[in-house]
Amino acid sequence: MPDRPRHRNQPHGRPRADDGNVLVFGIHAVEAALANPHRRLRKLYLTDNAENRLRAALSGRQIAHESVLPRDLDRRLGADTVHQGALLETEPLPEPALESLAERASLRPLLVLDQVTDPHNVGAILRSAAVFGASGLVMTRRHSPPLDGALAKSASGALEHVPVALVQNLARGLAELKELGFTLIGLDGEASDRLEEIAWPERTALVLGAEGKGLRQLTRDTCDQLCRIATED
Repeated sequence: MPDRPRHRNQPHGRPRADDGNVLVFGIHAVEAALANPHRRLRKLYLTDNAENRLRAALSGRQIAHESVLPRDLDRRLGADTVHQGALLETEPLPEPALESLAERASLRPLLVLDQVTDPHNVGAILRSAAVFGASGLVMTRRHSPPLDGALAKSASGALEHVPVALVQNLARGLAELKELGFTLIGLDGEASDRLEEIAWPERTALVLGAEGKGLRQLTRDTCDQLCRIATED
């Protein structure tokens, strides 16, 4: 971060960060990132209104920032991006290993996503995971949205609280989870068993399928059990 705030300037270029950094925007997402000691921050851009809304978070982290106008962030992120006047360039969060998630998972389910590609859906899942105390989230490196931008804003701060592990191959990742003592329960709307009626093992991984397509066949075959979430008739 710079040692002191600079004068008004326009961030240039496409909605991306340089040198492997990621972009986090939106008041709640930036506020949570500022409060996360594991976040290594690089640059912070705020409008006057956003600075006022984030005053407490800024005071707690002692972060210098660059003052910008809303149109400056529109140029950087795109006119349709709801940035709320706050943009943070930061290094990606450290990636936990599956073993470390297993240590957190006693009676706290782990969530696994099978090619869920919509960042808003993943953000909503992260919000739910934070509320219900899930031990973490597992996604594939490919066929998953990046852990910044729209996903971080949709997660509304939950990305800072729910550890996310990225695996190269989901089938191998699921096999590793089994070796770590997890029971894999796939969510399937056509399954006969109801999720709320099963006995929960000490280490449980809930596997969620992609939008519309659901679980892939190999993923279904790898799960120990398929369940549905009951809905009102």
